[in-house]
Formats: sequence, structure tokens, C-alpha cells
Amino acid sequence: MEDLSHYRKSYEKNELLETNIPEDPINLFNRWFREVESMESEGEVNAMTVATIGLDGFPKSRVVLLKQFTYEGFIFYTNYESEKGRAISNNPNICLSFFWHAAERQVIIKGIAEKTAENISDGYFESRPEGSKLGAIVSHQSEVIPSRAILEENLKKLEIDFVGKEIPRPKYWGGFLVKPVEVEFWQGRPNRLHDRIRFQLQDDFSWKIDRLSP
Repeated sequence: MEDLSHYRKSYEKNELLETNIPEDPINLFNRWFREVESMESEGEVNAMTVATIGLDGFPKSRVVLLKQFTYEGFIFYTNYESEKGRAISNNPNICLSFFWHAAERQVIIKGIAEKTAENISDGYFESRPEGSKLGAIVSHQSEVIPSRAILEENLKKLEIDFVGKEIPRPKYWGGFLVKPVEVEFWQGRPNRLHDRIRFQLQDDFSWKIDRLSP
């Protein structure tokens, strides 16, 4: 057995107080995102964990990249026919989470996912490099394949087929917009007395703000 009980860290970089937060979570998320983005020690600031309930009844989490966020919510892109896509189609209640270790911060978002409009998916797909576009066509995400060589062979064929041509977005590939119903901001503090501020969406679309015990 590997004993990890000696792993300890004191969180002392910031604080999160009710006197310094906006009335809605998107504004606070934007502030935190920009602050973390400015830290050279943080990697992909838009990396987030997406947790879904699978068709087998088990929860499953994986890291994807946030590509846009607006006052409506948070957008990422995927293959709609993948394990993740099918899970969301079956149960759109999902959870997003960010962990920014350099800032000692977490954000946990409960929300309801829906497909983005086709023009939004088209616009993002057009912005991708050609290799990424072809990769979306080649990969039948989450399906069993005999070898990596199959993927590479199919990619080479497509590269030849699309020389000088526009690469269309596959209909099975596009965005999900996650509309938040609850957002929790976690700021590490000394002695494990962390700051936890929770925003909960109300029926009148205002946000109820509570402090949670760490």
C-alpha cells in the first residue's frame, strides 16, 4: 500500500469574501478565468472535467476543453455519437469542474446541456486546423478499433480526398451548451478552512448566494 498521508499543502494565496463578489456567477467566473489566464505557471486554463451519467448507470468524468462561455453558459465540442454524447442525450444533467492549482481555486458547475445551434457548431468547426477537421471525420469516437494504424491510414486517404476542397462539419459533431443551475467557487485557505461560495439559480432567474462550510 502506498501511504499518501504525508502529502500536505497550505493554501494561502487568496480569499473569497461576500463583499467582493458580483450578483451572478458568470461575472465571477470571467474574473477568475482572466486572473488564472495571466498566470504563466497555469497550463491550459480552459481544461475542465465533464461528468455525465452513462447509459450503464455509472458516472464518468473526462477532461475536455472549454471553447466559449457567455451569459447563457459554457460551450464545448464533441462527437454526438460518442459515449459522452450519448450519455448527455440520455441525461442532460451534467457537471463541469475546473481546478486551477496555481491559484488554489476550483469551480464546480451543475447544469443542463443542450446542443448548440448548427451555425455555432459550423463556425467553430471552420476555425479548426485542417488536421483537426479531418480527425473529427476519421474518428468514430468511443468505438472499438483494431489498431492505431487504421486511423492513420484513413486520415491519409482523407487528406488526399480533400486536397483543395472545403472540409464540411460532420452532422454527428458539434457543440453542447451547458446552462448552469448551480455554480460553486472554491478558494483554498489556511488550515483547510477554505472559502466556498455557492450560486443557485432561482425561478425568477436571480441567483441565491450562500457560503458553505469547508
